[in-house]
Amino acid sequence: MKLSEILKGISIVENDIEINSIQFDSRLVEKGDLFVAIRGTTVDGHNFIEKAIEKGAVAVLCEEIPQKFSIFNFQFSIIKVENSAAALGYIASNFYNNPSSKLCLVGVTGTNGKTTIATLLYNLTMNLGIKAGLLSTVCNYICGQKIEATHTTPDSLELNRLLAEMVKQGCEYCFMEVSSHAVLQHRITGLAFAGGIFTNLTRDHLDYHGTMENYRDAKKLFFDNLPKTAFALTNLDDKNGKFMLQNCPAEHYTYSTRTLADFKTKIVESDFEGMELQLRITNYELREKDTFDFYTTFVGKFNAQNLTAVFGAAVLLFTHNHFQLDDILIKLSALKSVSGRFETIRGKSVTAIVDYAHTPDALKNVLDTINDIKLGGAKLICVVGCGGNRDKGKRPEMAKIAANLSDTAIFTSDNPRNENPQDILNDMLAGLTTAQHNKTLTISDRREAIRTACKLARTSDIILVAGKGHENYQIINGVKHHFDDKEEVRNQLIIDNFKL
Repeated sequence: MKLSEILKGISIVENDIEINSIQFDSRLVEKGDLFVAIRGTTVDGHNFIEKAIEKGAVAVLCEEIPQKFSIFNFQFSIIKVENSAAALGYIASNFYNNPSSKLCLVGVTGTNGKTTIATLLYNLTMNLGIKAGLLSTVCNYICGQKIEATHTTPDSLELNRLLAEMVKQGCEYCFMEVSSHAVLQHRITGLAFAGGIFTNLTRDHLDYHGTMENYRDAKKLFFDNLPKTAFALTNLDDKNGKFMLQNCPAEHYTYSTRTLADFKTKIVESDFEGMELQLRITNYELREKDTFDFYTTFVGKFNAQNLTAVFGAAVLLFTHNHFQLDDILIKLSALKSVSGRFETIRGKSVTAIVDYAHTPDALKNVLDTINDIKLGGAKLICVVGCGGNRDKGKRPEMAKIAANLSDTAIFTSDNPRNENPQDILNDMLAGLTTAQHNKTLTISDRREAIRTACKLARTSDIILVAGKGHENYQIINGVKHHFDDKEEVRNQLIIDNFKL
């Protein structure tokens, strides 16, 4: 592709040369490539411009032109921009022929629920017979083909490459998680969104954002940049739901389980097998009838919120395509839980639940749900840890929640990364009262912690293993090791002679 085509909307250059590929990692540069120098959180790509040119880059896009450029004796182009990361978003879209404009691209943002909502929308769309793609924390999919995910939101180049492949394979829709990091780091810049969904906002990623206000504003920036032709669907159960819609140019819609909204859900009945819900459309322009009775195998108020968001988005997306609401509800009721999200593993007399809950609010939601529906005499044992090299402030918060809402809390390692696991556990224990301490055990080894929980459990007891969910690894001293909570729970229940 010609350099002028890649730079459409970015800049004008005198010499229009052929570009083979785009790279922002100098190690991947090959002859004929365009190298984009990005200032990262730990590494500045401007320090590797010389290396990129030596490896054959024929063009460089950067924010600052190095003084050393006079030493090079061969022809290359240099483009100076205000923000390289933002420019990369546009040139990546141009390089892959703007694939997002050829799809109905819907982004889901918030602290909790992103993966569940995006995945359920993808599965629902596929079950309706429409080709779709998914970009999520757990895994990426293109028309059923699994592609491993490494980030909640991929970088601009990978993102547009995946979207281009979706277009090639005939996808009409794509559902993707939009992280706050991705918004601020311009990974989604240049994409054409047809809709945005807001789930909720609770404490997370403060090691990166610094304050909750900064974190909130990063989420809001996604909605501020939606086009007028898009829809914005936000959760009124969260105090930030209305805030996300302020100055948002897209068409505004709301959902709730507690207050009047365009899409409202009431939990009629709930147990560990599922929920009976009553879904209601209150927006006269959208409704065919007022209420719909609905049964799902999902459990908990937080999942009622997630399903309401999915239902609302499906109405906005598919009823204009001649799909009847009854058809949508039938497919919606058949959907199953997302991997590692309130995933139930049943023993002969003990129920274990594996969940990704790794924030204070998410942990509280899961524990509240279990306490609401467990039998009166059943005990709740919670295994939980906190990640290393991340926001330390949430560690004592999560410990207090686990101690208060469990009969026994076992504090253990999550992903220690490069921190000493015992230091993380000490942070969790700090501030607990004597009564809370008396309800806790501290076992650094996660496998041993899960084994202990299974040993302690008696008939009808519930074990919650929280924090890692779908992840099948632990990062210890910077090294990734295989570790799967679900495998460990199943193996231990078998060892303890519980029939699965």
